[in-house]
Amino acid sequence: MTNAPMQPRLEFVFEIRATVDPDLHIGRGGDERLSFTPISGGSVAGPRLNGEVLAGGGDWAVERSGTAQLEARYLVRAGDGAVIDILNRGYFRATPDILRRMDAGEDVPEDEPGLYFRTAPVFQTDAPQHRWLAEHQFVGLARDEDGQVCIRVFLLA
Repeated sequence: MTNAPMQPRLEFVFEIRATVDPDLHIGRGGDERLSFTPISGGSVAGPRLNGEVLAGGGDWAVERSGTAQLEARYLVRAGDGAVIDILNRGYFRATPDILRRMDAGEDVPEDEPGLYFRTAPVFQTDAPQHRWLAEHQFVGLARDEDGQVCIRVFLLA
């Protein structure tokens, strides 16, 4: 008798709402575009963590053939004062129509066909009450909303 392989289970733990400044074009060439988007604040709210996104971080993006590879680094101060470091890597891809809608200020939901905006955040902290963040794998479903980048973070069980 063989056991069926375990199926992954996701648990919603919190949402990050990062306020971002206009991106800065850095360059590259050919089929690539490198940019940096400063993170200037925001909030974290959910059943397992609440706090604020601290100003000073940012998101580096390399776009190749219509897909941006993202790497954001920033800090969160939890409601209890502990500081948590986040390295959030992921991918962003959208159809030309969705890009036009986003550029016009429309909020496009994360499940919109033609939009792929997914991340894999990794956390570091020495605060005992938040060690669970540094000991698990997470995935994020992202979207732009009200001028912020919003990431619903799920613990992968």
